[in-house]
Parts: sequence; structure tokens; C-alpha cells
Amino acid sequence: MKSKLISIALVLVLLVIALLQISAVVHDRQLYRNIAVQSVAQSLAGAQTLTGPLIHMACTEEWESRTDKETRPERREFHLVATPALLSIKGSSELEPRARGLHATQVFSLKAQVVAQWTDTEALKPVAQHGGSRMSCGQPLLMMAVSDARGIRHASAKVGDQLLPLKPGTFFGRYPRGVHVPLPPALARAQPLQAEFQLELVGTQSISVVPLGGDTQMQLSSNWPHPSFGGQFLPVARKISDQGFEANWRVSALASTAQQDMASNGGAAEKRACAPSDDGTPGSGCVEAFSVTFVDPANTYALSDRATKYGLLFIGLTFLAVGLFEFMKALRVHPIQYFLVGAAMSMFFLLLVSLSEHMRFDVAYVIASSSCVLLLAYYASHMLGSWARGLPFGLGIAVLYGMLFVLLQMEQTALVVGAVALFVVLASIMLLTRRIDWYARFRNSEPAKAVT
Repeated sequence: MKSKLISIALVLVLLVIALLQISAVVHDRQLYRNIAVQSVAQSLAGAQTLTGPLIHMACTEEWESRTDKETRPERREFHLVATPALLSIKGSSELEPRARGLHATQVFSLKAQVVAQWTDTEALKPVAQHGGSRMSCGQPLLMMAVSDARGIRHASAKVGDQLLPLKPGTFFGRYPRGVHVPLPPALARAQPLQAEFQLELVGTQSISVVPLGGDTQMQLSSNWPHPSFGGQFLPVARKISDQGFEANWRVSALASTAQQDMASNGGAAEKRACAPSDDGTPGSGCVEAFSVTFVDPANTYALSDRATKYGLLFIGLTFLAVGLFEFMKALRVHPIQYFLVGAAMSMFFLLLVSLSEHMRFDVAYVIASSSCVLLLAYYASHMLGSWARGLPFGLGIAVLYGMLFVLLQMEQTALVVGAVALFVVLASIMLLTRRIDWYARFRNSEPAKAVT
């Protein structure tokens, strides 16, 4: 008995090594998928961040600096920025898959109406810092920045009642990618001033918005039912269903530093929207934003990786079932037979990941699990001596696979359902074996006959 237990333990070690190798295969395939997704983003457009609209103006101040020996000219170049008092965004996004070889990713198409209102443009009036200096400023530019300009499919701007032609670029050092329009002097001096952008934008993974308004409001709807809301500000209202989601944000300038970050003149490098650090504050070199990421819960490699994590548990429960049959029916099962049963259980996970690359995950799961259940039921009927024992064994394996499929479909309740299921299995085993005299069974186990 002792030597057999050692042999079964050795079999378990070998199967654990096999499961680790299968898990490594899943991770490699996941890496290939990520490379394919990045390739789509490089060919189309990546994650998009909307910044603006805002009005900026390049100015120069020139003066003469006098010393005891000489007089030399000095100059200062700076930008004046006017952020809107009210920023309203209404958008809808449609997602569709784009494939690169075997691997597909979701690409969004965003249609947005962006309305910005300025109560005044006092921020565009230059203030001299040196007495007797000469001030010169360029034409005010109304701009809208995006993080990946390749995704712009259409853009138009209307200031007041005038439809103005947009030009590429922003001429705003920190955010060079986007569109701009020079404001005629009459429009630039108008108080109040309203600008409306119509924007069609494509991209991958996520949409972020920098809340530049004194009061920023955004309404976003999508046909994607698996959003992940992030950034520094969560939606004030959201509705998620199988048909998609709707979300509403409202951010006050009193709660955000985005306006100050954009208006400050320090540095010319772009500040990107970023996630908060562990203490909840944004990292250095970034501007506050809110975002939505289009998560793909049906990622076959993620599901396969989650399934593989249950592999050792499945093999352990299967060995326990075989051991109970062997012990209670006075049978003898060879360690090689244990190994073959465990190998069949391990093969399920390799079949699952390979089949799911070519068909829907649920179909691949049914094929892989059905194949393993039929094989194990047939083998167990000979290993355990009769079909009356093999069929219940196969049925138990089928229940395990069914439970695993249910767990994989659950995102929030998988842990509690799995824990309850394990408790039920343990309670059932304890009830079935509650009257067994284990000492007597072990004493009488030696004369048990071998089953071939």
C-alpha cells in the first residue's frame, strides 16, 4: 500500500508538469494574440484620447535688457490658452471584430458631437511681464486633439453659425495630433463663444476624455456589453445590458486639475491621460481623464488559462473517485492506469485551446469535454470491471466539465459558486463513507484481486 501511494504521488507530479507545459502553451498563444492585436492597432489606430476643444494663441514678448556695459535684446515665447466654461459630448460607438490570422480584436467607431462654450476669452489677452516690452501674438486657433490622428474619418467645426474648414495638426506643442481652425478676429472676440465639432473616429481598446470644461458632461452609448470604466472619474450613471451600455459622466473643474495642466506653460512634452497610482492620485507627467475600455471577456486564451488553473483539482477529484471505487469494491487499479486517466484529463485542456482557435469557445468546449468523457467512461468500464461502474464514473466527469463551463462564464460569482460546489463534493464523499471502518478496510485490502 505504501509503495502504491508513492507511485500515485509520482504520477501526480508528472501530471502537474504536464499541466504546467499546457499552461505555457496557452500563455504563448496569448502572446501571439497580443502581437496580432498590436498589429491591428499599428495598421489602423490605437486607443484614443480626446482633448479639447480649446483656443490657444502663440505670443512673443520682446524687450531690452540693460546692464552696465551693454544693452541686449530679450524675448519670451509663450502660449495663451482659453478652456471652455461648458463642455458637452454626446457620442455612440459601434464595435466590430478585425482579424489578423487566427486572432481577432474589437475595433470601435465613435461618432461624437462635441459642443464647447466660452463665457469670455479674457484668457487670450496677453499680459506684459516687462516694462516697455513689445507684444505680438498670432491668430487664435481653435483645436481638438486626439491621441492617434490616423483614426479620424471625418471632422467638421462650426463656430457660432459659421462652418469653418478644419486643417490637420493643432500647433499646440503638447498635443500635436488632431485638427485646428484659425478663428477670425470677429469670432475670437465674440462673447459668449460657442464651437461645435462633429467627429467620426476609429480606434482600438479604449476611449478617454480629458475634462477641460468648467463643467464637463458626456453621454456615451455603445453596442458592447462589457465596458470597463476607468481613469480618475467614474460615470455618475450607467446602464449595462446584453445589447450594450449607456454611461453619463459629469466632472467639475473644481474636482479636476485638467484645466490647469493644459493652461500651464511648463514643458513642451505631451502629457498623456493616465491611470491613478496606488494612493488614488494620478502619476507624474499625466493629465486627469476618464475612460472606458472595451473588454473582451470571450478571449479564448483567457478562458483557457482560467480552465487550466482547475486542472490539478480535476485530476485530484478524479483520482479520489477512482480510489473510492478501488477501495470500496476491493479492486486493484495500477498506477499506470491512474496516469492514463490523468493524462486524458490533461489532454482536455490542450484540445480546448487548440480547437477554440478555429471555432467558438462553447463549441470547442463541448467537443473537447465530450471526447474526454466518452474516452474515460469507456476506459473506466474496463478499469473498474463493469459498465455499471464505468458509466457513473463518466457521468461524474461530465458533471465536473459542466461545472467548469459554468464557472468560466461567471465573472463576479465564480469563486463563491466554485467554493459551494467543492463543499457539496466533500459533503457527498463524507456521507457516502460515513459508515466505513477504515482500519478494517486497510487490513483486508491486500488480498484484493487485480482487474485487467
